[in-house]
Amino acid sequence: MEQSSLLMSARVHFLEVQLSLVHIPLEQYQHYLPSVLQLLFPSVAGPNEDVRNSGSWANSHAFLNVSVTSIECSIVCEKDVAEDLFRPAIDRALSSPGADGDQYASISAEDFVVISVEGAGMEAGQRVLELTSPLALAGISLFFITTYYSDFILVPAKAKSQVVRALENRGFAFEKSSESYVNSSAHHRNASSSSSLSSGLPSTPPPTNMTELQARTFGLLNRHSIVPMVHSEIRLVQCGGRNTNPETFVADELALQHGLTRCLIHQPKFASVTLTRDESAGLLLEKRLLPNFDLPGSDNVLLGAREDYLIPIVLNLESLPIEASGIVCGVAGRLVDGPLHPIEMTYLSTAKAGTVMVDECDLDSAMQALRLGVNGEIQP
Repeated sequence: MEQSSLLMSARVHFLEVQLSLVHIPLEQYQHYLPSVLQLLFPSVAGPNEDVRNSGSWANSHAFLNVSVTSIECSIVCEKDVAEDLFRPAIDRALSSPGADGDQYASISAEDFVVISVEGAGMEAGQRVLELTSPLALAGISLFFITTYYSDFILVPAKAKSQVVRALENRGFAFEKSSESYVNSSAHHRNASSSSSLSSGLPSTPPPTNMTELQARTFGLLNRHSIVPMVHSEIRLVQCGGRNTNPETFVADELALQHGLTRCLIHQPKFASVTLTRDESAGLLLEKRLLPNFDLPGSDNVLLGAREDYLIPIVLNLESLPIEASGIVCGVAGRLVDGPLHPIEMTYLSTAKAGTVMVDECDLDSAMQALRLGVNGEIQP
């Protein structure tokens, strides 16, 4: 694989926070909704403090993602917060007579760290493929979240050293001034060399190239009878919060919080919000939910093209172990660089599923590509 212009100019840094994955079955969503809202909207300003001087509520989390899909409600949040807000209720449910752990909410035993990627000059689908390929070829499991502002890669905390080595093998070097890994050199090692990075990871040797990775990915999906599920009735819009206008700051803050609350209390078919310290809220919402953010006095708080939309294709991955690797990259490769024409896509990983999102005009081609044989051959 040739190194892309994105990896050439990318700036990658780890957010210094230990994260947990929380899975909530949809049938328990309303039970956990108060905890979800408490997680999203912690108190930022005290009773006598001007909210304009206390910072945005959206920047009160080092990293947070809350997603509702057709499979689950999935949360990525700080480990101690997950234990405080969700563990007591989970433990009470599991201690009830006849409780079946598979039917209840859960918190990952694995700890995770998140990588923020800043780069430009590439379509979203190609970004997914290029950003995940070094790690996938090193046998590192990951979760990928595309937002309006940035891309985020979630990896096991225990694999952080392997991630660093994989990045260094692609020409990245640590830049102390920005505390990030930067690739500004055309020199890089061949992608197949990543097979030497598997120390401390599962004993199965990682794939040596993208063709083998795709074959393994779709072979795994086939063995577990995992088929893509289209939700053509859902139209998604990728957008971002805007809170930079000092004249409307308070109104914009209230509109964002009010809109998100209205979206979540009625259990949407699909919604995702990502919050970090450094950016405004990144949102992925059903198009029908956008009017929830239109409040008097607010100044069009959502950025993004409202006339465009995406269709979600969901892969239910609950039968796979959490350490399964190559899924995101294999799926992206089949769509972006597969046997059919390139298909533009974005990706959202959740605790038990992966969601590919494509334009409606590409839906048939995307489904055809995802249903091809293990090696990408077109079936007679």
